[in-house]
Amino acid sequence: MVNIEDFIKRLEIILDYYGLNASSFADKIGVQRSSMSHLLSGRNKPSLDFILKIIEVFPDIDLYWVLNGKGSFPKNENNEVAINSIPEEIEKPIAPIFPNKNFIPEDLFLEVENTNEKKSIEKNTVEIKNTISNTSSEEIEKIVLFYKNGTFKVYTP
Repeated sequence: MVNIEDFIKRLEIILDYYGLNASSFADKIGVQRSSMSHLLSGRNKPSLDFILKIIEVFPDIDLYWVLNGKGSFPKNENNEVAINSIPEEIEKPIAPIFPNKNFIPEDLFLEVENTNEKKSIEKNTVEIKNTISNTSSEEIEKIVLFYKNGTFKVYTP
């Protein structure tokens, strides 16, 4: 997470380095002057779009430096991070290892059949249907039951 006070200090360093005031800097990177004012006062936090516009217009500003103060300003050629490099752990994902070769992971969306539960639900559905039918002249289109575990079932009479 970006520390807003430190970010403001780095933003002021950038302004001093380029000899710009807040409004000319805002015009240069294509943001509203009020956005710049709100950032410098600490009212707002910088958006990703704002940071990317700074990096785009001023390529010698190091992304990591402007975000969290690590790295250097202006950017050194030696400290530049390779953009297209992919860490090995991302490049070659590790398959999950299960102790039992016959183990098949559960499908979280698979409907579990429970006959006792179904009978109870069907009985309650009929009772609810009868209760609603007696009180209203409208026909029921469907009944949806929501369970505490996040699942639900839809019944169409």
